[in-house]
Amino acid sequence: MSIFITQGNYTGQAIKGMVDKPEDRKGAVAALMESVGAKLLQYYVTSGKYDFMVIAEGDSLSDVMAGLLIAGSSGSVTNLITTQAMTTQEAKSAMEKAKLARGGFKGAGVNG
Repeated sequence: MSIFITQGNYTGQAIKGMVDKPEDRKGAVAALMESVGAKLLQYYVTSGKYDFMVIAEGDSLSDVMAGLLIAGSSGSVTNLITTQAMTTQEAKSAMEKAKLARGGFKGAGVNG
């Protein structure tokens, strides 16, 4: 399972609707993630550049992407940015693999 962190913004219409009728979106987001085979780990409302952050777990990016496509097509959210996260153990494994595989790789523009 992989972890995916998505940040995004509500549209003005969505914000107006939530002010008119306050709601907790966590349940709806959890159900959406489950419907595409992923699991919501946490949902935060945030300040700053983005209005919310979703942390989900799924077998693949395509699982989480399906949920994001549904959310995006609703017209309520925009500017969805998704980042795949890895544990420090997974990062260390990637570093070890890179160390073994780097062999004779030469960077662009490097002579010799």
